Amino acid sequence: MELRAFAEQVLFATSLEEKLRDPGDVTDDCPGPALATPAAPGRPRGLEFKATGAARDQFPGTRELESEHNRGRLLHFFANHELLATELMALVLLRFPDAPAAFRKGVFRTLKDEQEHTRLYMERMKGCGITLGDLPVSGYFWRTVSGMESPIDYVSSLCLTFEQANLDFAGHYGGHFAQVGDAASAALLNKIYHDEIGHVAYGLKWFRRWKNPTESDWDAFCRVLKFPLSPQRAKGFTLNVAGRLAAGLEPEFIARLDVYSQSKGRTPSVFVFNPFAEGRIAEGKTFNPTKPQAQLARDLENLPQFLCRQDDLMLVRQAPSVTFLSSLKQAGFHLPEFVELAPTGAPLQSLATRKLGCLRPWAWGPDSLELLAPLFGNVTGEKRAADKRFNPGLAELYSKAWSADFLRRILASAPLEIQTAPWLCPDNVVGVPVTTMEAALAAIAGIRARGHHPVIIKAALGVAGSNAMRLFEPAMLETQQRWLANAFAQNRVLVVEPWLERELDFSIQLEMTVEGLKLRGYTGLLNDARGQFQANFAEPHHHKRIPARVIARFPGPPDISNRLLAFYAEVFRALESELRHADFLGPIGIDAFVYRDAAGAVRLKPIVEINPRYTMGRVLVELMHQTWQGSHGMFRLVNPPALRATGDATFTAYAQRMTGQFPLQFEGQPVPRIREGFLCLNDPATAQVCLATFQVAKNLAALLEK
Repeated sequence: MELRAFAEQVLFATSLEEKLRDPGDVTDDCPGPALATPAAPGRPRGLEFKATGAARDQFPGTRELESEHNRGRLLHFFANHELLATELMALVLLRFPDAPAAFRKGVFRTLKDEQEHTRLYMERMKGCGITLGDLPVSGYFWRTVSGMESPIDYVSSLCLTFEQANLDFAGHYGGHFAQVGDAASAALLNKIYHDEIGHVAYGLKWFRRWKNPTESDWDAFCRVLKFPLSPQRAKGFTLNVAGRLAAGLEPEFIARLDVYSQSKGRTPSVFVFNPFAEGRIAEGKTFNPTKPQAQLARDLENLPQFLCRQDDLMLVRQAPSVTFLSSLKQAGFHLPEFVELAPTGAPLQSLATRKLGCLRPWAWGPDSLELLAPLFGNVTGEKRAADKRFNPGLAELYSKAWSADFLRRILASAPLEIQTAPWLCPDNVVGVPVTTMEAALAAIAGIRARGHHPVIIKAALGVAGSNAMRLFEPAMLETQQRWLANAFAQNRVLVVEPWLERELDFSIQLEMTVEGLKLRGYTGLLNDARGQFQANFAEPHHHKRIPARVIARFPGPPDISNRLLAFYAEVFRALESELRHADFLGPIGIDAFVYRDAAGAVRLKPIVEINPRYTMGRVLVELMHQTWQGSHGMFRLVNPPALRATGDATFTAYAQRMTGQFPLQFEGQPVPRIREGFLCLNDPATAQVCLATFQVAKNLAALLEK
């Protein structure tokens, strides 16, 4: 029988008997002309592909395999995949008649294996009471592979993608069949697993022959695959390293595949770290971060990955190393798809045709608006015009003057028993916005007349932790006067307020949604003497309770925790109204602190500033989803002075010592969570000025001592 005639029979026959018939001896003397790809292969009635978008039959989970019927349903999925592979291999023989004879001979041998696999699945399914065609079948393999334009498209998409993934699925489900006592199905999956090793090896041989010799296997694989296929489709639940090594894949390829991520269907959201939005709002395009600030942004650019859901997109200038990402995966964290920005900062062209769910920059501002604007047309999850994402009303939310005014209104509208509560700050400690030297001096004099000699003056807009002046002496020094004069000359708004003796800082993390303002959690804050962030911590039940260490600062009343929560509930209602007015959707953080007044009483300043963006507190709240119930967590930024204080010479040395001293320990099934241990959140091997870390312990004291 001629190979072409056999391929036509397999591709176009409308009975399984013809499709799966052994051709006996074949010759390839008349390969004929190249065939145009048909819309679909010939199929018997009941095995036609279901319509794209039609409801899919539910894939049985491993916990359902005790049922013989469910095992049959699972085998039905696998049988259709084998039949599709058979048809696609027949298409290859017809599409590429001029391909090397050795290649065509190998495709023929593999095709016969796939025929056998289909027959074996059909036989085993009968024992489970199911016949091929009893359930709807998908044509996904056909739709994604049949458009191949060259033989390398075939080996990359079928051999190195779907068949490589079957190394994982065959081993995974074979083990589960064995666990439920289905030895026959387990043996079948074991045979298919070993056959797939040979199929992957065959595809790899020809892929290496045809790829650009200057490219690595991995780079060529990523380049040749056409969306929606990606390396994500080349793996299953757990990577079977042994099978891939047996097929000839290189360890580096396997390691890169292990940490690769791309959505298999869910429309991804896009995240990017832009920590200088406030500086751009304040100074426009003239704003330039200092060298340390710019390096810190580079060090931490992957931080939003901990805000991502599985399969989301993370825009970075340089993707993290495979070794670092592997450490995060081993810790149980899902990895996003990393997309590297061009040197100009523009998104890669690869996103031009991708459907996207939502755009989630660290902060909406002129910089993120400019960066993400080319993607607006691709967004399907939220149809919002540019002026709804960022506008003057939203820009005002960044202002510390706005936060001070909001707090003043909250205090003024509170019931009298709240206004006079001994645990709440009076309105005279709320910041006063000023725009002239005269107004600033008057505000300072007013504060000092009430007995507060230390004063702090903050720029209403500016990069977090900077653009502030502390006046501890009664007289103003020349440098302080010059700072004020320069600020007013640039039409800056400043906020003047008394310097309060803080007992403990904390933050509230919220999310403004279409449905309203949602609480995400409370975290404790550790700041340095200049008010710059150092660390934050989360206690069990942080998603609904103010930290116990904050509550413990108050001598009473006994129900102070409930009173504070009730007060903040009113704050949230008022804030939700403001956010709706500004058309704001997204993350919100409120910084607050407990302080001791001149008389020694402990009071709450419920709002220091409101941040309409992601914050380090929100990162910690998301990190805590990966911890075991009852554990405490701490997120810390280690800078060079802090590093020197540890005695470690480099961030790498520090990371090695801490991971050795506090190895990750897990608890819980089926998804283990971190009970204790230390983890780096950015790569210590590349960090220059900042290392972000996450540590989990049974009690908070153990974390605060580190």
